[in-house]
Amino acid sequence: MGNPILFLILAVIAVGSALGMLLSRNAIYSALFLVLNFVTIAVFYLVLNAPFIAMVQITVYAGAIMVLFLFVIMLLGAERLGGVGAVRDWEWATAALLGAVLVLVFILEMVLGKGVGGTETAVFVDSSPTALGLRLFEAYVFPFELTGVLLLIAMIGVVVLGRTKKRGKHVQHSNN
Repeated sequence: MGNPILFLILAVIAVGSALGMLLSRNAIYSALFLVLNFVTIAVFYLVLNAPFIAMVQITVYAGAIMVLFLFVIMLLGAERLGGVGAVRDWEWATAALLGAVLVLVFILEMVLGKGVGGTETAVFVDSSPTALGLRLFEAYVFPFELTGVLLLIAMIGVVVLGRTKKRGKHVQHSNN
């Protein structure tokens, strides 16, 4: 990371949005703070000259997974549990401040470019999708396979638990 000041600003935004996510009583606001955190991490990747990982971060996490989270929150009605009508001023102020600082840092990085950091040159790292795939499947085969097995076990567990609950409710309805 070329400039320690830029790193500190991004770190403050990341930690602040994570704290906002944890301390927010409203599930929707918590999910939106998580989106801000994901976008901040993507800016970290851009500053580290890894644009492919940054776009994957935005697309997969801030895009697809957060849409899924918000859909589940709204489907289950969890936003009503924390008192949606009670909007706190500090949540709005924190979100606006962190978002504005993130946009400012991003604009500064784009405008100033490589002149922001020190005089040292960055080490070139091949961050192309091909290089990433080769690195994943050559050096990290075991963690990659372990993650796949854990996700499969979690999926089977969800199916079994969901099936048991449905079967239990079906039996209760037939007895009445």
